[in-house]
Amino acid sequence: MKEIMKKITIVSLALAAMTAFSGCNTNKTEDSKEVAEEQNEQALDSTNLEDDSEFAVDAADGGMMEVKLGELAKTNAASAEVKKFGETMVTDHGKANDELKALAQQKNITLPMALSDEKQKKYDDLAAKKGADFDKAYIAFMVDDHKEDISEFEEASKDAKDPEVKSWAAGKVPALKHHLEMAQKIKDAQK
Repeated sequence: MKEIMKKITIVSLALAAMTAFSGCNTNKTEDSKEVAEEQNEQALDSTNLEDDSEFAVDAADGGMMEVKLGELAKTNAASAEVKKFGETMVTDHGKANDELKALAQQKNITLPMALSDEKQKKYDDLAAKKGADFDKAYIAFMVDDHKEDISEFEEASKDAKDPEVKSWAAGKVPALKHHLEMAQKIKDAQK
């Protein structure tokens, strides 16, 4: 009986070690957004900040993409108006990203360090375009993206559990609406 227990213990330890090492040794690059979400789920599961952390992660991912696309617009756009809009995105979303990082740090929320796979794909698609093709695709995307952002930020400004997260989201809605108006005006002029 003692010998059987010893073998079971050795086999169990060996399986545990193999599982642990296989978990550490994946060659797949992980989506930064998913990693942040998992870390927040573990850290904030017993708090009421889990939904707020999901909003913050999405906002950070979107904000990083806005800045990167704005920088891209400065080089790939043909229209001076589109280039100027890109500069506005870099400035406004860069500032909002910095504010969000400070708030997240205060609330112990992990944010992604790089674009999610989905946002990176969109960036890559737009990076392949130049001139008028870029202008049209970028501005159409900015209109759609800002409509979605406004909806998400308005929801967080009402439903967020943390008053500071709620206030930060509410404070960004006017700028997002202004960005949408700017993008819509450029899009209408392209027709």
